[in-house]
Amino acid sequence: MATRRSLLPAAAGLLATPWLPRRLAAAGTALDFATVWPEGNFHTQNARRFAAGVAQATGNAVTINVHSGGALGFKGPELLAALRDGLVPMADVPGNQQIGEEPMLGVETIPFLVSSFDELKLLHKHLRPEYEKVAARNNVKFLYRVPWPTQYIHLRTPLASLDGLRGVRIRATDKTAADMCNLLGGAGTMMPWGEVVPALASGRIEGVATSASSGVDGRFWEFLKAAYRTNHTFISEIVSINLDAWNALPAASRAALEEVAARMQSEFWTVSAQDDIASARKLVENGMQLVDPPAEMLAEMRRRTAPLKEDFMKRVPASRPVIQAYLAEVGRP
Repeated sequence: MATRRSLLPAAAGLLATPWLPRRLAAAGTALDFATVWPEGNFHTQNARRFAAGVAQATGNAVTINVHSGGALGFKGPELLAALRDGLVPMADVPGNQQIGEEPMLGVETIPFLVSSFDELKLLHKHLRPEYEKVAARNNVKFLYRVPWPTQYIHLRTPLASLDGLRGVRIRATDKTAADMCNLLGGAGTMMPWGEVVPALASGRIEGVATSASSGVDGRFWEFLKAAYRTNHTFISEIVSINLDAWNALPAASRAALEEVAARMQSEFWTVSAQDDIASARKLVENGMQLVDPPAEMLAEMRRRTAPLKEDFMKRVPASRPVIQAYLAEVGRP
């Protein structure tokens, strides 16, 4: 019978035995850190800042080595399992890509549930107890969370109306986003980031639902012409550490990591907001048209996708009290 570990790709063979702490000559500990995002992406740069902060706070007793662009052989949907099974000690986990095993991590992807960073902070407050249960089940500790910026629908041609989405093959990061694209009239296609640019080049997809930051990473202007600032979902990266690796650290090092994570998380949220501005500008500079959908178009998008919230709560019963408490706090039904 195949175990969940055996389902990880052969590309992880170099890490196929559970991770063991690597002791440095100066009696420190080296921790490899996996991320699928390219070197220039702001999440990767955040991770490098975090690593530098940890090195400083621990006097180099803990060294975090960030491996960008999927260099350790793991795709985004595999990172939580890789951490759980000890194949890598640290990772920047795309929360929404783990919902096959942990559906609760998909709450913030419900279309139009959250409209701002301030609302997202409130949602995270209500989600925290459930996230702690997810972490415990998977033998990990969540250190900090950073959202992607505003979400867009990037397309080959501008829309005159939502009817223009009919049949358009749009890449989505998870099932909820794919369902949203379908309800809007398109054809949602789940696809990990590493396959997006080849799929655009081959014509297998004709649009991408993602941030402007990813649009810059993928040089979308080479394939697409318009970016609609729909702000339809929020998606957070969860920087995490294998619990065995965590427990192997001295108490002083653990305290230092927690302090650095708590201090830098708010800084990284600001970086995310600023990156949206810079990335959107770069899309425009390279010839893409940036569009704020008319109010009536957004209202129609919300109307068509409204059933997804109830569907999610039925599928993930533990999410219902969380979502209801959050909505009560923000004053929406």
